[in-house]
Amino acid sequence: MTNKSSAEVKAFFDHDTYTVTYVIADHTKGICAIIDPVLDYDPDSGRTHTASADQVIDYINEKNYTCQWILETHVHADHLSSAPYLKSKLGGKTAIGNHVPDIQKTFGPIFNAGPEFAIDGRQFDHLFGDNETFKIGTLKGTVFHTPGHTPACVSYIIGDSCFVGDTLFMPDFGTARCDFPGGDASQLYDSIQRILSLPDDTILYMCHDYAPGGREYKWVTSVKEQKEQNIHIASKNREQYIKARTERDAELSMPKLILPSVQVNMRAGDFPPTDDNGVSYLKIPINML
Repeated sequence: MTNKSSAEVKAFFDHDTYTVTYVIADHTKGICAIIDPVLDYDPDSGRTHTASADQVIDYINEKNYTCQWILETHVHADHLSSAPYLKSKLGGKTAIGNHVPDIQKTFGPIFNAGPEFAIDGRQFDHLFGDNETFKIGTLKGTVFHTPGHTPACVSYIIGDSCFVGDTLFMPDFGTARCDFPGGDASQLYDSIQRILSLPDDTILYMCHDYAPGGREYKWVTSVKEQKEQNIHIASKNREQYIKARTERDAELSMPKLILPSVQVNMRAGDFPPTDDNGVSYLKIPINML
């Protein structure tokens, strides 16, 4: 898909985690960024593989693009990030919002990460502040701090598109949950309103889709469509949304990959330090979440 700002957007959908990874390119300059890349992980065996990331690499190499950024919208709880692998193959700077230390300070103790685990976000190459701008070639990007799902969520506005992370889903699925540590339904409502203050024709790219009712998977919508059709926010005021979101969250189980995902992603996609046998281990905290 090419929009009027010369941004070329390619989506890669991972059926195992229902996650959409994007490559956004200034095709006139051959410069691109990657948003929310997936590392394949088998929870039964504890093994990882790179098939999803390799699809992204093959596409970028086929297009002869140079990778400038590897961007995360937040510390994901439903998939592991492949940012370190992509950086080793393609280059580029890893980046996330500058509230990521809030996540590290919360989950570091949960996983007993120890004093060697830095809680200042230094694992990432760059931490974006609210309203900070950046470039992908000649394309201008702007960062919105959009907390609620987590305290550190950001959305990326690039040209006439917005990559919303875990704030909004497709209108027939509603909005993101807010019951993780540090989540807040009132903050998410305000964040969503900020996104919906963009022009009605702004293209919105979802981070996930779950195909409710068995429809085909979709991940592209618009501000106008969300305002009019989103089942959680259309015709609801702030108080009504917070009540409905809180009641819905109380019914949800934890994502099946939250424990491996968070302890890897809070490290910018790196695994925990290896033990004296050279093996990296993921911890399963008992009765903590």
